[in-house]
Amino acid sequence: MARQYHGLSLNELANSIEKSRQYIHQLETGRTEPTEQTIKLLADTLKVLPSFFCTSGQTYFAEEQFHFRKNVTTKVVYKQTVKARGEFFERIVKFIDEKLNLPEVDFPSIDVETNEEIEKAAEKTRSHWDLGMGPISNMVRVVENAGAVVTYFDGVSTSVDALSITAKRPIIIRNDSKQSPYRLRFDLAHETGHLIMHEGQVTGDRLTELQANRFASAFLMPRTTFSKDFMMFGNRGSRISWQGLSDIKLKWKVSKAAILYRAKDLNLIDSDQYRSAIIGLKKRGEGIVESEDHFIEKEKYELLNNAFACLDQYYQIKANEFAEFFKVKSDFFSVLVDIPKNRPKLQLVGN
Repeated sequence: MARQYHGLSLNELANSIEKSRQYIHQLETGRTEPTEQTIKLLADTLKVLPSFFCTSGQTYFAEEQFHFRKNVTTKVVYKQTVKARGEFFERIVKFIDEKLNLPEVDFPSIDVETNEEIEKAAEKTRSHWDLGMGPISNMVRVVENAGAVVTYFDGVSTSVDALSITAKRPIIIRNDSKQSPYRLRFDLAHETGHLIMHEGQVTGDRLTELQANRFASAFLMPRTTFSKDFMMFGNRGSRISWQGLSDIKLKWKVSKAAILYRAKDLNLIDSDQYRSAIIGLKKRGEGIVESEDHFIEKEKYELLNNAFACLDQYYQIKANEFAEFFKVKSDFFSVLVDIPKNRPKLQLVGN
């Protein structure tokens, strides 16, 4: 798990401690015992304490508990890395949950099959969380208020956009290498769709990914209110208004590409108009980074920062002590979560 957490192959770990790939594999499968010197080398390389390798009683998630937002060409090693980090992050969340009163978990579970059922699932979720049908100002806060814990992972291929874990307390992990704050918001809505619609299902196939995308679109851009805005500002007869798209984007905080896709799904534009608009977007140099992307900052997780502040304030648990509890070194979690070294200022944020 620690090897996969750091994205190391068997060969890479073996080379780093001057051992063979076969020897590392035998260690991992319990077919041989390491010497004390090897344990120290492994611990130093993997940023854990030697006692880490002696821990027992850990449980691991089943395949259907992981929901990946990834490309079809994503390499297995990246998937393994993200899963390993998700496993370790869940242990952090469990530790915090045992000591603090976090928001009650309030994710509805809704079965869907048709596109219409997905639309209604998004509308029911908005109603359940009392969000109305207007633009959502902060997606991180929405899912954190519903009891999920959000964090970011770093140093992993951009082919993995995000990950959600169906656990006692839902977890959403985003890839912080993505530049657009609008697309990051969509990732959160996508993972929310998995947590609500796909509990107990193995996801990652074309159908479940399309369903989660549809949910994200419907959740961020409810059909009744969004359609009015698009027909008023985005569509000028048979032509797309780029200024109108920009205005809609800034209001609803979604990418122009997502707006166009949503408009096509709702039959506000036809397939030819959609293709033409996407080509036009690329010609304008906005195929990946759009011109308005700098107008809002990336949404930051708040629940986790406040939890660490409370652990420090009420339990006097510092970063080093926190790491020692998990039998790792203080910089082990740096790729997954920023654990303050000094007492942070406690932020109390409302809805």
